[in-house]
Amino acid sequence: MTSSAETPAEPAGQGSAAEGRADTEGAARPIRANSVLPARRTPLALETADGPTLVGEVAQPLDRAPAATLVCVHPLPTHGGMMDSHIYRKAAYRLPALAGIAVVRFNTRGTRSVQGASEGEFDGGDAERFDVAAALEYAEFAELPRIWLVGWSFGSDLVLMHGCDPVVEGAILLSPSLRFSRPEHLTVWADSGKPVTALVPEFDDYLRPAEARDRFAAIPQAEVVGIDGGKHLWVGDAERILDEIVARVAPGVGPLPRTWAGEMEYADASAYADRTVAAFADVPVPGDGSTVSPS
Repeated sequence: MTSSAETPAEPAGQGSAAEGRADTEGAARPIRANSVLPARRTPLALETADGPTLVGEVAQPLDRAPAATLVCVHPLPTHGGMMDSHIYRKAAYRLPALAGIAVVRFNTRGTRSVQGASEGEFDGGDAERFDVAAALEYAEFAELPRIWLVGWSFGSDLVLMHGCDPVVEGAILLSPSLRFSRPEHLTVWADSGKPVTALVPEFDDYLRPAEARDRFAAIPQAEVVGIDGGKHLWVGDAERILDEIVARVAPGVGPLPRTWAGEMEYADASAYADRTVAAFADVPVPGDGSTVSPS
């Protein structure tokens, strides 16, 4: 079961992100990193099958039904990954208004962000299967349309390991590392025929485009897109990544505008300071007895 409390057009969900001024309609203004466009934002309490309750949020278009849905699975929480990691934060701030896309974010077990702390403890990708299932159950129960999973870094492994569900239309992987997922997980996606897109930074710390193309060959329908100049954390590349996501989920909508003439809030950037410092540094990798070197 999932509980929620409706909030009309709350600028940035829970916490202190709504402290900036609001600009009203008029001349188009640039969309900045902390710009928050109008949306219907609802805090979520996702109840997992094994007990822990997870903190989450869904952001939906304010004036129309969503055309598609993103369920976002964040980077490694032991190294700063959270539902508020910058790509997902900006997706929730922008995509409901700019692309008509609903964005579901949540903190996996044991993860804390400005939005709040999820119960439970980090389990290296195993018990997190219940977290992914809870988010998908919510999206299905809420009758959100055309559900796509977006996994970033460790989150991409969770998507590959636990996300090939009948309700899922496809998957988009940001900076996939293939460190926790195994060949049998790729086989499940291959057999499903569901579209899989891997956005791979040119200068990734763990998996670069050439190797990614070799390894994702196990999924014949997988599309591997090398992002020139990109790095694992996508600093400075949010607009490019959001355009790539929208191109798969809502073809014909993008590229996204870089300005907005309607009402605009400004989130408190300090409240969402990016804390992701490395994707897998010193984290044991299940099954091979090794740890991953820091970047």
